[in-house]
Amino acid sequence: MAKTVDRRSSEGGIQGEHRLGVSRPDLPVTDLPSPEEVFEVDKLGTKEIFRFALGPSLIALGIAVGSGEWLLGPQAVGEQGSFRGLGFVILISALLQVAYNIEIGRYVVATGEVPIVGFGRTPPGYFFWVPFALLCLYFANILGGWAAAAGQGLVTLITGEIAPAPFESNTTWLATVLLLALVFVLAAAARKISRALQVAALFLIGFQLISLFIIDVFIVPGELWLEGILGFVTPAFPPSGTDATLLGALVGFTALASGLNWYIMGHYRDQGYGMGHRVGFIAGMRGENKEVLSSGVTFPDDDKNAALWKRWHRLLLTDMWGIFFAGAIIGMLLPTLLVTHLAEISGRVPTEDNIPTFAAEVLNSEYGRPLFYLALVLGFLILFDTQVAIFESLVRNFTDAMNAISPRFRNFTSGDPRRFYFPYMIFLTIVISVIVRLAAPARLISITANMSNFGALFFPFVLMYLNSKLPRPARPRPYSYVFLVLNVLFFGFFFVNFIFDTFLGGPLVEF
Repeated sequence: MAKTVDRRSSEGGIQGEHRLGVSRPDLPVTDLPSPEEVFEVDKLGTKEIFRFALGPSLIALGIAVGSGEWLLGPQAVGEQGSFRGLGFVILISALLQVAYNIEIGRYVVATGEVPIVGFGRTPPGYFFWVPFALLCLYFANILGGWAAAAGQGLVTLITGEIAPAPFESNTTWLATVLLLALVFVLAAAARKISRALQVAALFLIGFQLISLFIIDVFIVPGELWLEGILGFVTPAFPPSGTDATLLGALVGFTALASGLNWYIMGHYRDQGYGMGHRVGFIAGMRGENKEVLSSGVTFPDDDKNAALWKRWHRLLLTDMWGIFFAGAIIGMLLPTLLVTHLAEISGRVPTEDNIPTFAAEVLNSEYGRPLFYLALVLGFLILFDTQVAIFESLVRNFTDAMNAISPRFRNFTSGDPRRFYFPYMIFLTIVISVIVRLAAPARLISITANMSNFGALFFPFVLMYLNSKLPRPARPRPYSYVFLVLNVLFFGFFFVNFIFDTFLGGPLVEF
């Protein structure tokens, strides 16, 4: 049972300490800020909500509409030629991931601590959970399939010819490296990195979905639209012959990264949600020297803060269901409709080798060069958006972890995490530039997605522990624990199936 030591200040400052977990400092207790205070408005109406409050989920959506929705979903459905079974699996994955995301966001908003830091409060302590979480994150994303696919798409767009993968072509590899360097430039040029990522994601996702919708309306038959929509809501098993590893990758990257979704949710802190406003954010080089506290804070269990918590929680729900869930489903439907139709009329089958440029190739032969170039632009922007968010998250989570657990790190940075953040981003650019020469982008992404399912075996249980010890108004309802257990069972099954298929001679279950 969480313990709060009440030392209320007559001046409204620190009011005590809240014991949460092990091996980390107790959380200072102070009042939640109001949304109006955080976003500096007189009243948070509908206009202000859209302008200021909604946005962290856009960064996550930028990843979701990349590897899963542009590559793995179209490949899986295109191979089978049918949405039946696959669409329903996608819907279950999206619903479970949003429920999981909300529980991650609950902890961030209630404490201001990003997940990689909060995990250290779980027994046996930070010396186990922080390195383990970083290992899971890096093992799943360091392969750089998202970067390789973006580089391949860029070269194809420039030359008008289908480019080889980075491990086959120096030109494609150089484009991949330059795009990684561009992420550094974008982060460095920002005043507030999280806000810059949101603005970029809003523009890129908006352009992508509107363009895909227009293309689909003009070339995809009505009966395929109906089949696609019904495929999401009609319960059915995957079609016979569905590749089990590809299906595991698809569910892992539908709506983000299954068990590893926590790596992107720290942006709620930087947005100033709840107690994140008290903790700080990582600024770009043009921003102010903003110290990020090494430990979070939380709020007292009283009527005033309970009412404020309900407001912040409603904003979190609106951001997750209204933007993230809706965008992920639409983002999966539109490119999958397109690729399925193109596979039918061309007689070709999308594979892990050709899926990054499959739509462009078939549009070129069936509809002409204008749609060929539009598809290339869309593919590149989708994959680059994914690259920006994942690459920045690798740097962000390592920086936040070191800032939290290492006094030497804090002395080195003098309270300014940018002193480590940007040099480390350069180092990581070099590492990923070497790794992307190993295999085809879609193969790297498939491995990455299945490794994301590995995290679902552990981190939902960690959240159950942490969230049960939050101040009483912020604790989850019983059904939240049910959804977290379902995450473990659903995504854990696909990870175990991946292990059997990859290392033990065949899948555990065949469809």
